[in-house]
Amino acid sequence: MTAAEILEFLGIKTSVLVAGLSGGVLRAMSRRRYKIREMVASPICGALAAAYLTSPSVHYLNAVRWPLPADGIAAEHATAFLIGVSAMWISDILFEFLVRRVKGDEFGGDR
Repeated sequence: MTAAEILEFLGIKTSVLVAGLSGGVLRAMSRRRYKIREMVASPICGALAAAYLTSPSVHYLNAVRWPLPADGIAAEHATAFLIGVSAMWISDILFEFLVRRVKGDEFGGDR
């Protein structure tokens, strides 16, 4: 079984995965201070988020009549790229929230 067949089995379009991965790479490279964790996690996070959030996002944008390109594939790839770029920011916010929450609860409340 090839990698493309595995991705297809999981319901992931390879082109969408690559667009999200590219968005994650752009996000990782646009940081002022490079952290190894972000350099590795950002493309992976972008790819996974794009793989699973692109289709529902495009469907929603069509439902609210957001102006999209006439070419559906171009709209899908652009949406995947944007999701890939923003996915790591969203995960950073969530991780920061969780870390603060755990540290606050660990010491008997917020400091």
